[in-house]
Amino acid sequence: QSQLVESGGGLVQPGGSLRLSCAASGFTLDYYAIGWFRQAPGKEREGVSCISSSGGSTNYADSVKGRFTISRDNAKNTVYLQMNSLKPEDTAVYYCAAAAGPCTVVAGRPGWYDYWGQGTQVTVSS
Repeated sequence: QSQLVESGGGLVQPGGSLRLSCAASGFTLDYYAIGWFRQAPGKEREGVSCISSSGGSTNYADSVKGRFTISRDNAKNTVYLQMNSLKPEDTAVYYCAAAAGPCTVVAGRPGWYDYWGQGTQVTVSS
């Protein structure tokens, strides 16, 4: 069974950091761009970041630029999202997803993604 599993979420104070992981099982991530999305209560799902299959290209939503870093380790079949300087408005369920197309096409567009994880909660609060 092909699936993505996120981990690393939790409760953190404003200004703190978390690192999310997205691990694949049942298929290899080597040929997929990976996107991170988030959804806060009452809001639409928002694209946060995308990394190309090779890892050579990344992009970020304006709201997280300079604070979040996406990376991947294809040998471990895992993608990461390092989140620094967290703000209360970063509170959401975070999802990773895999798409066969390039980030230039699929970034921020949920309909382009073939596989989704179940999500991990990130809460930023004092």
